[in-house]
Amino acid sequence: AVQQGLRMGMILFIVSEIMFFFAFFWAFFTSSLSPVFNIGGVWPPAGIEAISPWGLPLLNTIILLSSGASVTWAHHAIVGGFKKDALLGLVITIIFAVIFTGLQGFEYVNAPFAMSDSVYGSVFFMATGFHGFHVIIGTIFLFVCALRLYLDHFSR
Repeated sequence: AVQQGLRMGMILFIVSEIMFFFAFFWAFFTSSLSPVFNIGGVWPPAGIEAISPWGLPLLNTIILLSSGASVTWAHHAIVGGFKKDALLGLVITIIFAVIFTGLQGFEYVNAPFAMSDSVYGSVFFMATGFHGFHVIIGTIFLFVCALRLYLDHFSR
């Protein structure tokens, strides 16, 4: 019963997170597909210089996908009983997460718009900010997992 409760709790948490981020995507796509008059009737809004997706956002996407691969490698190493490989995978994942967070901070500081710059700035900073927050929390969790793995708290 406890296992089922934990499983259901995790499923509900993940579904709530999906809905949370879906709301931000909904706001972005609604505003971009039918821009209203008060933002100039165009997307991005008049006076907003959009960040090119082919620069830093693409690099951060590659880093994020790579961290997914390295944490999967760590998980399979734990299941297989390969502690050294699992630790290496977790450390690589943590390094990717720290780099991702640093690059996102750099992107925020150098963004050509602010959160107060219409719906574009609001949705951009809210969605990417909460995503960055999730990455920071995940980094802390992975650090704790790496420490516990080092102290032999996990078994196959």
